[in-house]
Amino acid sequence: MRLLLVEDDEILGDGLVAGLKMEGYAVDWLTNGKLADEALKLNTYELIVLDLNLPDMDGMAILTALRNRKDETPVMVLTAKDTVTDRVLGLDSGADDFVIKPFELDEVCARLRALARRSEGRSAPTIEYKGIVLDPASHQVTFNNEKIELSQKEFEILSFLMSNIGKVVSRSRLEESLYSWDSDVESNTVEVHIHYLRKKLDPALIRTVRGVGYIIDNDDEP
Repeated sequence: MRLLLVEDDEILGDGLVAGLKMEGYAVDWLTNGKLADEALKLNTYELIVLDLNLPDMDGMAILTALRNRKDETPVMVLTAKDTVTDRVLGLDSGADDFVIKPFELDEVCARLRALARRSEGRSAPTIEYKGIVLDPASHQVTFNNEKIELSQKEFEILSFLMSNIGKVVSRSRLEESLYSWDSDVESNTVEVHIHYLRKKLDPALIRTVRGVGYIIDNDDEP
């Protein structure tokens, strides 16, 4: 899951990037508000973590511009502004969550998982389909009640496809979700991960739509 972090505090940003990457997020980090606004116009993210006090363009202006473009990407505001007025203003401007500094990384990660669940239209903490149970919090997958060992990228691809059951997902969209700006991506990387997912799970689970992408078919559809 690709995430944009906008935070101008170098020490705090370093810590957040390290912690979020350990949680499996592909993190792009910017310290300048204007650059963040441009990045949001050009890239697709699943989540945004946004500081408010930023050089060149403050976080509230970034948030307002994002919502004016009808971009519904979930936004968590991280800020030292702790008054009720600040929180109300942020939420009314389109923020989906508001976390006051200092904070615990575990709480930030739990809140991000909750934001992701809501954006995917589900309330259950796990994703279940055809005997597969995927738990985003523990990063564990079981198939017919047996634990399956997946690499981080295999887990992220499976999570993305299971969050979009019945929809064809292009290879480029998967790559966009899996890799940050500083990642090296080989041309057949996604295909290799899909191959191993089929081998470890049901070979028929992920269907290739030639020239388009991949899909987990929704057997409940008529």
